[in-house]
Amino acid sequence: MTTLSVTTRGQVTFRKDILKHLGIQPGGKIRLDLLPDGRAELKADQPKGSWRALHGMLKGKGDGPRFTIEEINDAIAEAGAAAGVAGLDDK
Repeated sequence: MTTLSVTTRGQVTFRKDILKHLGIQPGGKIRLDLLPDGRAELKADQPKGSWRALHGMLKGKGDGPRFTIEEINDAIAEAGAAAGVAGLDDK
């Protein structure tokens, strides 16, 4: 169990190991759910997007050239070869 101190301004500082355990990065947000009997549940806030927001973000981006899956795979293979990567072993 970890004990945290509260400042006179009502602030609490979490140590890096606690933030890492919670999966919270700098600039991230923490979600605090208040439960009965004075308890609370603390976790990393996971932003929730929507398909509509994704559609809006991609709107008008489809006017460029179209590639087949084979062309995409060939481009990936060429880039890997150029970088000196022979391939991945199946393990």
